[in-house]
Amino acid sequence: MTRLSLLAAVALLAASVTADKPEKLQIGVKYKPTECSIKTQNGDKLSMHYTGTLASDGSKFDSSVDRDQPFDFTLGGGQVIKGWDQGLLDMCIGEKRKLKIPPSLGYGDRGAGGKIPGGATLVFEIDLLDILNRKAPAKEEL
Repeated sequence: MTRLSLLAAVALLAASVTADKPEKLQIGVKYKPTECSIKTQNGDKLSMHYTGTLASDGSKFDSSVDRDQPFDFTLGGGQVIKGWDQGLLDMCIGEKRKLKIPPSLGYGDRGAGGKIPGGATLVFEIDLLDILNRKAPAKEEL
């Protein structure tokens, strides 16, 4: 009976570990503006605020909000982790998203910066402030 209990405990532990590590990117829209004349696409220079936490324990590892400095980068240009390049497509200015990024689309087995362990699933709260290289068409053009 003890051996059976041990096997059951190992099975439960394995199931809980896999539940914490999604195989695919999860995108949650927390807020979407009612008007959205342009959506993000590859090649856009985005300006955004973000807060990154570890899915395993919720500890914060980085935040542009804490620095009071928006983060700017080119979407789809390989400047950021793959989870961002995929998870920030088709966003509207002012939209807020929550991304749950598996290790394969984050920092993989190597981790990053001493704060992100290898194999970590990441959670990002994102607020798109602007698309810097494109402007919305004037209302009469719509």
